[in-house]
Amino acid sequence: MELYEKRVFADLQSWQKRMLKKPSLINRTTKKLQDKLNNLIPEKVHRGITKAIKGMVRAVLFGAKYTTKRAIKNQSFEAREAVVQEKINFYKKAAAAEGGITGAGGILLSFVDFPVLLGIKIKLLYEIAAQYGYSVKDYKERLYILYIFQLAFCSPKARREIFLKMSNWKEYSNELPDDIHQFDWRTFQTEYRDYIDLAKLGQMIPIVGAPIGAIVNYKLIEKLGITAMNAYRMRIDAL
Repeated sequence: MELYEKRVFADLQSWQKRMLKKPSLINRTTKKLQDKLNNLIPEKVHRGITKAIKGMVRAVLFGAKYTTKRAIKNQSFEAREAVVQEKINFYKKAAAAEGGITGAGGILLSFVDFPVLLGIKIKLLYEIAAQYGYSVKDYKERLYILYIFQLAFCSPKARREIFLKMSNWKEYSNELPDDIHQFDWRTFQTEYRDYIDLAKLGQMIPIVGAPIGAIVNYKLIEKLGITAMNAYRMRIDAL
């Protein structure tokens, strides 16, 4: 094993341990509070939000594949990851700029931030998938992208369950439905919304929201990039 691959393997093992770590008392308390707040929201509203997020994600998922490069082949692992890191850095800067602009406008422009940032995140995941040699034309590879998304932006309680599914992807993917409509969109939108709501609250304050929006978006893309890199590393037999 090359020196770079040894370092990656050590990083991967450390990341895997974090994914399996049980939620802390603060995490459990926060999750219970969020669940109580969600229970106060009428079911009709939940269905509406789920439908809206499902529509946005599916539109981006099925649209981005036509503007993304084909799966990259015949490239060293270290060279692949160097390009992946470049792409993460590019999208972090793009997301920070977008967050700064929408944050300056307060709560109204913050609503614009949601779908735009979502598009940036999905596009990044498509780019990373291609760089690791996976074709996003494959329906189940697009589902894997959704699981990466969930893993990055979910509660510690849900994280372990999602991670275990992904760590056994070959077997688990054979049991997945052939229809993306059967994906658990309700859990997806609830976990994502709870995570984003806490992170983006300060962005809704006019003027002050600009630097907050820039920093939060930068960090969200950074977290997504790290999650994606390790999620694809898990699928490489050599590591």
